[in-house]
Amino acid sequence: MTAKVWLEDTEFWEMKSNIMDYTYDIKVSIPKEEAPEEGFPVYYMLDGNWYFHFGRDVVRLQSGNGPKTLISPAIVVGIGHKGTKEDVGKRRFYEFTPFAQTYKYPERFKGTQIWDHGGAEKLLAFIERELMPVINEKYAINQEKQTLFGHSLSGLFVVWALFKRPELFPYYVAVSPSIWWNEHELFMHADQYFQKAMPHAHRKLLMMVGSEEDFMVDDAKQLYANMSEHQTEQLEVELYIAEGENHASVVPTIMSRAFRFMNK
Repeated sequence: MTAKVWLEDTEFWEMKSNIMDYTYDIKVSIPKEEAPEEGFPVYYMLDGNWYFHFGRDVVRLQSGNGPKTLISPAIVVGIGHKGTKEDVGKRRFYEFTPFAQTYKYPERFKGTQIWDHGGAEKLLAFIERELMPVINEKYAINQEKQTLFGHSLSGLFVVWALFKRPELFPYYVAVSPSIWWNEHELFMHADQYFQKAMPHAHRKLLMMVGSEEDFMVDDAKQLYANMSEHQTEQLEVELYIAEGENHASVVPTIMSRAFRFMNK
């Protein structure tokens, strides 16, 4: 980690990952209140360059009236990328997509540059083995109140992470997840998850999508239906469709609901 900077209750630093061979922009919002005995809840936000400030401000504004908002003082961690828009786009396609032996792309990809992909396993290893230990050491964390949040491709990663490593987080929030990726291979990962024994404790997944997101609404409904057929004491799944919202507008409108999810 290098170049720590404080701004009010927010800490910024650069974190070099040996696993990813990449340096991340990490932002951490820290409550001003004294930590409760069990520690603070924590929200890990992928695409932190875009969404960290939304999450931080939701906690700031609403945790003061927790009995009504169901949002308590919490630590918000933004995991962000560096560089130009194209640089960030390349990293997102690599980091948020699972490895597969073969890839098939939708028709709308024809004539466009397809960047490297398949780095999801390494990203999850970075979060588990490099980032989370630092957060756990520096701050008072409630291990039973941790959420992984992602949108679009990072929403795909969130659902995939639940299927692959359900013990890592108690709560998973996927907004407009790119279920379409690689001809809907996420359904295969779901089947594999439900075919295995579930030794982990109770887990919760919240999927959200804007009603104007066309095929992504159908994908979310189908995945929710498939998962609902297999719901057990170990897994609870919810689906929320944000009326009138599209892929670009949905995140700001659902952020409060996403953050209430942990305390419902």
